[in-house]
Amino acid sequence: MNLIDRIEAGELKKERSPVRVGDTVRAHIRIVEGEKERVQVFEGVVIRLHGGGARESITIRKVSFGVGVERILPLNSPRLEKLDIIRHAKVRQAKLYFLRELRGKAARLKELRPKLDPNKKKKTKKKAVKKKA
Repeated sequence: MNLIDRIEAGELKKERSPVRVGDTVRAHIRIVEGEKERVQVFEGVVIRLHGGGARESITIRKVSFGVGVERILPLNSPRLEKLDIIRHAKVRQAKLYFLRELRGKAARLKELRPKLDPNKKKKTKKKAVKKKA
């Protein structure tokens, strides 16, 4: 391991959520305004993953008041408080730049549901048995 890798290993965050392209995430970012600090929430779709290791970043896109807004966030930044994954979407591309041209319902992504375990028994409704009098 060379010197740069050892320095970067110290900068990595311990716990990280496994973010993928197409996920809808809620990023809690610490903002400093003068002497005050506050946490601002930015919610949108991950359209790009870039880099690796300590330099890994994501690009999040949302539409705010009819205007598309994108924000690039370094995943190992101390300013990034928390990254909540809200939902996963089925995507077939590594970069979702095509969402920039789409508007409204066309810009939706199909939600990816967790796979069901085939070993788990399905719940069945019990049939009501009529009593003969």
